[in-house]
Amino acid sequence: MEFMSPSDLCLSPLEQVDPLRFTVSSGACDCHAHIFGPKKMFPFIADRSYTPPEASIEAYKNMHRKLGITRAVIVQPSVYGTDNQVTLTAIKQYGNENARGIAVVDNDVSELELERLHEKGIRGVRFNLLFKGGAQFKYLERISSKIAPFNWHVQILMDVSELQLITDRLRRLPTEIVFDHMGHISTNHGTNNLGFQALINLIKEGRAWVKLSGNYRISSAKPSYKDAEAFARALISASQKRVVWGSDWPHPGLHDTMPNDGALLNALDEYAASDQLKHAILVNNPAELYGFNTSPKGSEYDK
Repeated sequence: MEFMSPSDLCLSPLEQVDPLRFTVSSGACDCHAHIFGPKKMFPFIADRSYTPPEASIEAYKNMHRKLGITRAVIVQPSVYGTDNQVTLTAIKQYGNENARGIAVVDNDVSELELERLHEKGIRGVRFNLLFKGGAQFKYLERISSKIAPFNWHVQILMDVSELQLITDRLRRLPTEIVFDHMGHISTNHGTNNLGFQALINLIKEGRAWVKLSGNYRISSAKPSYKDAEAFARALISASQKRVVWGSDWPHPGLHDTMPNDGALLNALDEYAASDQLKHAILVNNPAELYGFNTSPKGSEYDK
């Protein structure tokens, strides 16, 4: 992915959505998206890696209507730092029964604040190792211990090409681990890369989940992104119960080519040919990870 100056405005998402090649199951969830703006209400932090255009909850819901998606996971963008209000507002506007969120918090976050976030739909904390504005990775253990009683998970955006160097550290965490964008590893590394295989092993061990999102962020074969298919299939083979799908709408940080959200969902039909498997990835697995329909298991804070 190319980043220009942080002040250069990124591209806006496409309004046109390609028609789907398959029927989306009822209760399908988009497990990775961001909302930006309005700027007057939610100003960006000064020390950021990119500047996105406004991307409203109304535009996001309109894209979902076109695709037949009815559930969402809103991820706190790095450009807002630890002020999660834009994400909390988006959860409420989407509908609390059908939306969850991932927050960014400081290492000294209080139990009272975590409880407040939980009640508003937050189910995890994001650590962003690639761009400014994420929770600091040096506090991974401390934050993981704080969120464990809420049955939250840590969500990690990183290039996993050298993940094998920190897997022992990750295995000791008291929470589940979710990796963004298929591990955000360039397809040029190949699926036998030691870091990618470390991710595969964490999934097989039941220690990690992964999002089948951002194929355009790892691909060297644009605009088809066909080379990402081998990575997606390998992740699904590791565990069909620990993979979810996400659009990554509105695709922040792009300045050259904007992917089509219909094509991104159609790619899932290539990764998971059977209707049963697509249903698991779009419906069952997100319901388990984010607690749709029923309260997340083991959380003493659910009301």
